[in-house]
Parts: sequence; structure tokens; C-alpha cells
Amino acid sequence: MLQLFLSEPASNDNGDDILVEQRKSLLKELESVIWSLISSGHRSEARLWLCDSLAGISSLTPHHKRELFVALLRYKTVKRKRLAAQILQLLFEKQPQLAGPIVAKKSYLLEDFFKGNSERILQWFSNFGGAGGLHSKGAKALSKFAFVNRDICWEELEWKGKHGQSPAMVATKPHYFLDLDVERTVENFLEYVPEFWSSVEFSESLKDGEILSIDTKFFIEMFLDLMYKDNMKEVWEVIDIFLIEESFSSLCHHLLVVLEEQELSVFLDLIPRYLNPRLETMKCDNPSSWLGIILSRCHGSSSIDQLLLLNALTIQSRKLLLLVREEADTEEKEKIKSIASQICAFSNCSSSFAPIIEECVRRKSLELMKLLGLQAWAFHYQLLEAFKTSDSWESLFVSNGIGFRKSAKYSLLNHDEISEESDYEGDKRSSGRSKRKRKSTRRKKKRRNFDSDEDYDNELVDFDGSRLDVKSKADDWLLSTDGYSFTWTTVNLPGHISNYCFFMWLKFIFGK
Repeated sequence: MLQLFLSEPASNDNGDDILVEQRKSLLKELESVIWSLISSGHRSEARLWLCDSLAGISSLTPHHKRELFVALLRYKTVKRKRLAAQILQLLFEKQPQLAGPIVAKKSYLLEDFFKGNSERILQWFSNFGGAGGLHSKGAKALSKFAFVNRDICWEELEWKGKHGQSPAMVATKPHYFLDLDVERTVENFLEYVPEFWSSVEFSESLKDGEILSIDTKFFIEMFLDLMYKDNMKEVWEVIDIFLIEESFSSLCHHLLVVLEEQELSVFLDLIPRYLNPRLETMKCDNPSSWLGIILSRCHGSSSIDQLLLLNALTIQSRKLLLLVREEADTEEKEKIKSIASQICAFSNCSSSFAPIIEECVRRKSLELMKLLGLQAWAFHYQLLEAFKTSDSWESLFVSNGIGFRKSAKYSLLNHDEISEESDYEGDKRSSGRSKRKRKSTRRKKKRRNFDSDEDYDNELVDFDGSRLDVKSKADDWLLSTDGYSFTWTTVNLPGHISNYCFFMWLKFIFGK
């Protein structure tokens, strides 16, 4: 029976050196095949998996989060303007009111924004309200400035009618502004009334940041110049506020994806300085909490390749299994199947595994964490491949000291049963579809949503291409691994058990 090594090894368990080397050799063979698959066309996917896992880290304080991204914005080898542009894009979309006062302070720069662009002029300065109506922000600024400064600009107002309107007439009948030729008037102001563009009236219309939505690209370029050419203190302060208030998850999902691999390496080098995870906050059902512990405790021994592989093997193990299933060729699949089987058969020898844990305790490095990740992933693969009966699972629980409570019975459909049931369902489809749909809805049970791999989660897949469906009355177990708090099925047990193994090994290592 498969031994999962869930008991902490004795500190004096030196094991058998030959067996330890044999286990390491098998694990490295598995690494070679998996890394070959990832590096030959799927590295970008592995990077996205790592970014997704990083987004789940929750141990950074708001101020440390800000310091991390500001450090990245100022790092010499990072394409800082591209990263800053992405932050500004996010800021303009989510909190334009933060950026609005900066635009208002630099309102005179918007002469170039409107000059020769009738579309922008009409978007911002049109929409005068009639009697009792409300002007748009730009229209309000234009009309208010015109009244206050009528001695220098009233003649620049262009009217659509046969004659112009006097200030006194418009003051008593504001709806006359509806006859204003907005485009020609603003063009006159651009040429003859420069005072308007730095006026209080125009500046006030910009403070809420609504104008940013007219042409985000223009304002991003404007802010980049203010940040890096003028080093404008107020812009950096706004960036600080936004980085503090925006969630770390959102920042990672929007910013890390634009980094080149070298820049992502810089981020991975920087982040341990700001992490302060506690071992007691590490949870089996929150794999990203493992990553925070590993990054903070194994700093200085990392490479992005090691992190890409370790993340794929552990936090994103199901996505890696899906990649193997869909992208590996027949030879690669056979190699993985053979090596994983040998590793798991070898797992019954604890004297070959305990020394690896002890080595990790002495020397906490990603290289050694990777060996544990390979072992856990081999378990995941083998459990998915070979454990297909109720008895096999319960035997695994008993032999590894996992308490369980059985809550239902299930059976797996063989190919003949699948065929027979499909034929039967096909005969009934035309006459009983809506009735079956209602029954199916009632039969559904709530399942934990681990990730987006819904098709993968809802079936057990053999890597030889065959399919095993789970009947609606599936065996469900409550396990001691999570305090009997969730119902586990044969669909999600392989991932849970392998995760639990890796989680326990980390506790053994970092708890000392």
C-alpha cells in the first residue's frame, strides 16, 4: 500500500544512503520529462500559473505592498514606463478621482489635448442644458468663464443663429447657450483666450477625473512625463495611495503579466523583503500561503526555473496534469506513468524519504523543495491513475492514519455500462429531457470550486485516454485531514491528498 509519509521522521533517522540516492534519481528523471514538456512551448503557461499563485499571497501589509511595487517602478533593469503605464491604466479605471486633481493642477497642458481634435472638443464641452437643465462639466466651465471674463472673451463665442447673444440676454435666458457653436467657440478659445486653459473654472471641471476616460492613452503619456521627466511629487503620492488601497491580488493579475521574464525574476528577488508570513497561517486549502512561506524562508537560493517548476508541481498540480494529458506525446506519457509508478512503489521505504526531509530542515533551498514537489506530484498522478475503488481509498486512509467517515456509496462505470447507459439515455432524450433536467438539478451536490479546470474536476481521467464516469451516488468521505469539514469524492481526492502531503512536509521543515 502507498505510504504518504505523514508522520514526522525521527531526527536520528539517517536512512539508507543508497536508497535515498535511488529515490532522488527517480525524482530527477520525473523532473527531466516534466521540465522538457514545460520548456518546449509551455513556459508562458507556467509563468501565468506562477503569477496566479503569487496573487494569492496575503501576508503583505498595505505599506509593504506599496513599497514592493514602487521599488519595481524604480528598478533600473525593469522597463519602468511600461509597468507604470499599466498601473496608471488601472488607476484611471478604478479610482480616476485620485488622478483628477493632478490633471486640474496641470490644466494648461490640455490645450494640446483639444487642439485640432473636434471629437474631444464635442465630448467635453457640448451638452449645454436648457432652462433648468444641467450643463456637462466642460460646458459649465466654458459658460461660467465666459460670464466672469466677458470683457475679454465674449466676442469669441460663436452662435449658430443669425446674430450673437449678449451677456445680459443669456444671463436671463441660459437656454440660449444651446445655440452656441461649441466646436468653433473652443477653437477660438484655443487661439485667442489662453487664460481659459489655466483658469479656476476649467480646472474645477477636471478634478473628478472624468476627463481621463475620453482618451486614456493621452493621459497615461502625460502622467509618465510628470513621473519620470518632472519627478512630480504629487503623482508619486497618488501612485502610493492607489497601491496601498488596491488589493495585492488585483495588482498581481494586472501587472505581473506585462513583465518580461527577467523583470519577473526581479520581482521574485524583491518580494521576500516584504513578506512576513507565519507558519500558523499556512493552510492546506490555501496553497498560495505555502508560496509565501517558501519565498520568505528560501530566499537567496532561487531561480525562476525552479519556482516555475515547483509552483506547477504543487499549487498548480492539476493544471500540470491537464497539460500532460493534452500536450505530452505518447512517449512522454509512458515515461511519466512508469517513473511515477516506480516512485510510488519506492515510497513504501521510509528510510529513503526521511533523510530528504532532514536535509530540507538543515538546508532550506528551492532545489530541495522541488524534490518534495516532485514526490507530491507523483502521488497525485498515481492516485488518479490507480485508485479507482472504494476499498483502495479506504485502505490508503487506514494505512496512513487518516481518519475517515463514509457518507455514501458509489460505483464506477466500466465501458460497457457507459455504452448501455448512453443508449438508454439516448432513447429517452426526446421524450423526457425536461423531466430529467429537473431531477438532475435536485441531485446536484455542492462542490468546492478549486480552480477553473471544471472539465478536469468533473471526471476521472486515465492517461491512456479512457474515461471513468462517477455515478450520481458516488462515495463521499469526510476526512481528518481537514477536521471532517468537507465531503471529498474520488474526483477531488487525488489533488487533496497530494496537497496535504506537501503541506505536512512543509510543516515538518519550517516548524523547526
